[in-house]
Amino acid sequence: MSTFLPRLLRPVALACACVLTATGARAERDDALYAAAIREGQVIVHAATDERIARPLIRDFEQRYPGVRVHYEDLNSGELYRRFVAEAARGEQADIVWSSAMDMQVKLVNDGYAQPWRSAETAALPDWAVWKNEAFGTTFEPVAIAYNRKLLDPADVPTTHAELLRLLAQQPERFRGKLATYEPSTSGLGFMLHTQDVLANPVVFWKLAQAFGRTGTATLASTTGMLDRIASGEALIGYNVLGSYALLRAHEDPAIGVVLPRDYTLVLSRIAFISRGARHPNAARLWLDHLLSREGQQLLAQSPGFFAVRDDVPDDAAAAELRRQLGGAFRPIPIGPGLMTYLDQVKRRDFLRKWHHTLFPAP
Repeated sequence: MSTFLPRLLRPVALACACVLTATGARAERDDALYAAAIREGQVIVHAATDERIARPLIRDFEQRYPGVRVHYEDLNSGELYRRFVAEAARGEQADIVWSSAMDMQVKLVNDGYAQPWRSAETAALPDWAVWKNEAFGTTFEPVAIAYNRKLLDPADVPTTHAELLRLLAQQPERFRGKLATYEPSTSGLGFMLHTQDVLANPVVFWKLAQAFGRTGTATLASTTGMLDRIASGEALIGYNVLGSYALLRAHEDPAIGVVLPRDYTLVLSRIAFISRGARHPNAARLWLDHLLSREGQQLLAQSPGFFAVRDDVPDDAAAAELRRQLGGAFRPIPIGPGLMTYLDQVKRRDFLRKWHHTLFPAP
């Protein structure tokens, strides 16, 4: 019997050998990364992501990688940015920074605060979710209108921005003091969402801002604060609410309703990066790979309103499902330098000045 493979089978055998070699090399690299992470013992994650959402990820990570503890701290997006910059100046920054304030994350990366990372997990992401191999999109989350289901008639629930404008024009007294949105000077997420809204439809945004000013809108630093007001009836409608948190709250509280506007719905991606001065860099790489892995993405997508960025997860967890739901209204916010437009000091100052003059006009 010949010891040589038939000519037709040789390419197949060669391909199999290459796959086995690549798989073995990847396994060796993963083992080496885990061993280095064990020596570091921990990973410090600072995030503007509710710990309830992160808890399944943390639990799964610590089960998969015993010997590497996760120190997780949930912060307001603006506070997260300011604290990271201050701690970086002292060499005390977190290993991982994970936030929904996409513009601030991109600015930190652009300013040299991140380090690059390439792995099988980062390679599995779509191109739009990776910037400079340093900033990584981890979710798709819609921006919503939230409302009190018990106090607002179904016929009055606005399903587009134009309907919200019309509702406020027709019933100004009913909604006086009954609206809520982010305060962009204190909420990093709020600043990003409002300025992206301006870029999406400046005429409608400023008309809404004028209507908010006439009705006396409460401006708040957090999504939780808005949803608490809506649930209690102190507010009837919340505008530009982070849809993932609103849908999670609606899942638990029947008083909360959520609308994804039919004319356009902004969709953000929570960005993560490894800090350049990470004190536990290997543990940080291990955590980021876990977050971006198929298993990590599926754990994230278990929370209502969170959709995976990877394409190789079940259909109901994938971004394709959100695209299907929204159709032509789907407006993803791209990751890249364009996010920093309104972080220019002059543009930021002018936006905040116009916002405050519009919402809180002088008597």
